[in-house]
Amino acid sequence: MNAINHAATALLINKKWSGVPIVLVLVSVQLIEFLWVALNLFGIEVTTTEPQVRALNDIHLAYMPYSHSVAATAVLALGVWLFFARFLKQPLWGIALAVAVSSHIVLDLATHVRDIALAPGIESPKLGLGLYGVPLLALVVETTYGVGCWWVFRGSRTLLAVIVALNLGALSFYAPMISGPERFFAGRPTLFAAIIGLHITIGLIAVGFFGRSRWR
Repeated sequence: MNAINHAATALLINKKWSGVPIVLVLVSVQLIEFLWVALNLFGIEVTTTEPQVRALNDIHLAYMPYSHSVAATAVLALGVWLFFARFLKQPLWGIALAVAVSSHIVLDLATHVRDIALAPGIESPKLGLGLYGVPLLALVVETTYGVGCWWVFRGSRTLLAVIVALNLGALSFYAPMISGPERFFAGRPTLFAAIIGLHITIGLIAVGFFGRSRWR
């Protein structure tokens, strides 16, 4: 899922569990993706591309069992809960942040093609509803989700504009007929991972900054 929409999930978490530091919530909803970026940059997880990249479905998340498997997410979420609820004695924070971490894999299962493993070492079956197989439909669904998060949060019009703009800014990745920066990622999966890291950071900062007037 587009990074801005993962970031928008923090709006729902804040609405449900007010009082949890928003910086922690923002980091938690993208913790899995930050892990994916690092593991790709170090060559532990693998992304491949088609010889020509025209849209997201030309980029393949070939091996990512440590960042994006169901079991790895469960362990990470449990670890987050134990740290905050048990060690720091903040049970509300623990629940909220564990849900925030888990939200990432739930949204990715809804959008990814079948590239999400059950656990490291288990190569099949791979999970994913396959929405990215129809990129333009994926963009519509993702944007609707991001706007829905904004609506529940009752954010400002500026925040809404930012969510919509960052979704539409990725249009060329979802529309094969529109040429954009995605063509530079052909054969350069490490560059793709690095840019995704930057994209994640921009999305989190945008939601944090433009939602600041209503954080609870």
